[in-house]
Amino acid sequence: MNTTQTIDQMLELKLMGMANSYRSQLELPLDQQLEAHELITHLLQAGKLHRGNDRMETLLKTARFRNHITPQEIKCSTERKLSKSVWSSMIEGNYLKAGENILITGSTGCGKSAVACALGHQACLMGLKTRYFNMNQLIETIIMAKTEGSYMKLLNQLEKIPLIILDDFGIQHLNKNIKLALSELLEDRYAKRSIIITSQLPVSAWHDYIDELTLADAIMDRMTARCHRIELKGESRRKKK
Repeated sequence: MNTTQTIDQMLELKLMGMANSYRSQLELPLDQQLEAHELITHLLQAGKLHRGNDRMETLLKTARFRNHITPQEIKCSTERKLSKSVWSSMIEGNYLKAGENILITGSTGCGKSAVACALGHQACLMGLKTRYFNMNQLIETIIMAKTEGSYMKLLNQLEKIPLIILDDFGIQHLNKNIKLALSELLEDRYAKRSIIITSQLPVSAWHDYIDELTLADAIMDRMTARCHRIELKGESRRKKK
């Protein structure tokens, strides 16, 4: 079998990383090409890296982030009340292993969504499936699932996602069905999967916002029992831009 046939077979088996790496090796002068055992190791590493990159790109695409921003792009400062030590701790991802939530609050434009999406980006780099919703999207998704009779299927799908981001909590009116759905979602994920929630409202005002004693108690208990809080400060970053 010649080298062209070998590359064709790699492509047929969808070993794109190995095929590209092998092709690169063949383009080198003979005295610079790797020996057989070194070549095998090199090709395996290239294939593994390529698959890892493919998975990461798929995770980032399916997450549907509002902002495509990496953790390194987040500005830490005392003015924002976001220290480098706290941020470093967050991007290590220990909260994900513990099934803990992150509640991010602050005035409009202070960067809550960017911080949430950067944490989501980091989760994708760690190989964890992530899904971003603003609250309007979540409400529409729940309404559509109930209309189509696929509500329980939706809850089962959401329960399995390691990280869900709920952006702009506290802006929209929540009817009884949405409150029940949110309570069920939080119950299914409690202590197993993480949720990041951003809101202009301080956490102390969330109970009144939900405005239904029993459901508010249940929702708040599951949101806050195992959580980290980031209370961002500062003027709107949109105004600065």
